[in-house]
Amino acid sequence: MNKMFNLDGKVAIVTGASKGLGQGMSIALAKAGADIVGIGTSSLEETKNEIERISKRFLGINADLIKVDKIDYIVEETIQKMGRVDILVNNAGIIRREDAINYTMQDWDDILNINLKTLFFLSQRVAKEFVKQGKGGKIINIASMLSYQGGIRVPAYTASKSGVMGLTKALANEWAEKGICVNAIAPGYMATDNTKQLRDDEKRSAEILERIPAGRWGTPDDLAGTVVFLASSASDYIHGTTIPVDGGWLAR
Repeated sequence: MNKMFNLDGKVAIVTGASKGLGQGMSIALAKAGADIVGIGTSSLEETKNEIERISKRFLGINADLIKVDKIDYIVEETIQKMGRVDILVNNAGIIRREDAINYTMQDWDDILNINLKTLFFLSQRVAKEFVKQGKGGKIINIASMLSYQGGIRVPAYTASKSGVMGLTKALANEWAEKGICVNAIAPGYMATDNTKQLRDDEKRSAEILERIPAGRWGTPDDLAGTVVFLASSASDYIHGTTIPVDGGWLAR
């Protein structure tokens, strides 16, 4: 059984790996045996130190994924320095809160670019590498509770995360026969920078916690088991699904 979840010899690209969920998932994959290529716009030193502490290789690449111009570079550097790629975790994303009636085109474009456009074209580029390597691979997209719900004051984020769930299914339909598993994780309300504004609002935070059956905000550690499962051979016959990790939010 342990062999099914073992990632020894695998190389994982994780976007948004500087902190929060991306950092947590990078560490989880490394603990399962994978070497990590971390992509971020801020310092990756903390993530690097954590990965190397558990004796796994780490390659940090600074890239702003709001544009697609670094995609080839990311994959080429990964192959050159790490020798291969087996896993892609599309975690990088942004959120901007504003009433829909006042939402700007710039905010809309920025969010859709990084949350959906770059996710697709990085997946496409990595999938080509999987095909070339001839052994398939794993793509894990980070969706959201707002892949299922409308939300309030986050129209672009909701559109992008609904798109992530749909795109996960679409890519799985085309790539499953190539041995490429495309799935997604939908985190619930997590204690990260994206939710700081909500957690700082005492009334809103209390309303959210009241609805979560688990009675607490999630943490990056709560995604560890799910990301390792989807990255491992234990999930080889799972394609196009989105797994909520939400403390029971959707069940309420």
